[in-house]
Amino acid sequence: MADADEPPSGPGRATADERAVTPVVGKALEASLVVLFIGLMTATLYGGLVPEYRDAAGAEIGDRTLVAAAERIEGAVPPNATRVESEVEVDLPRTIRGEAYRIRANDTAVALDHPSTAVGGRTRLVLPSSVVSVSGEWSSRENATVAVRSVPNGLTVELEADG
Repeated sequence: MADADEPPSGPGRATADERAVTPVVGKALEASLVVLFIGLMTATLYGGLVPEYRDAAGAEIGDRTLVAAAERIEGAVPPNATRVESEVEVDLPRTIRGEAYRIRANDTAVALDHPSTAVGGRTRLVLPSSVVSVSGEWSSRENATVAVRSVPNGLTVELEADG
């Protein structure tokens, strides 16, 4: 006959030594499930949702920056002026989507060049007929200035960057 202090033995019954392991194993399984859940959520967010959001936000900021730059260039040229020597500072964000970028000008438009293909664009400039050329380039890492100068046949607009 068994002692009164010992639990009955048989199939499916744990001894006193084995019962102490059950809570530890249960907690370890719970912790493993939590770590697995956090890992899956992190992979899902950084693998799909976050990059798409960064691309969309970067494209929007790029568009706004390009439009603001075009407005500053157009605003630097006085209407109906023939003799001008002026420089206007332009504030640009230092980075878009965490990367430096450039704004280039040609005679009719400005373009934003960015390492990410989702960010960029081009917009047409609306300038008086007295402007004969628009040229130059800005880097987001440098201070940007629009210089308007008189030349014999009209006005030139130059995008200048100084570090």
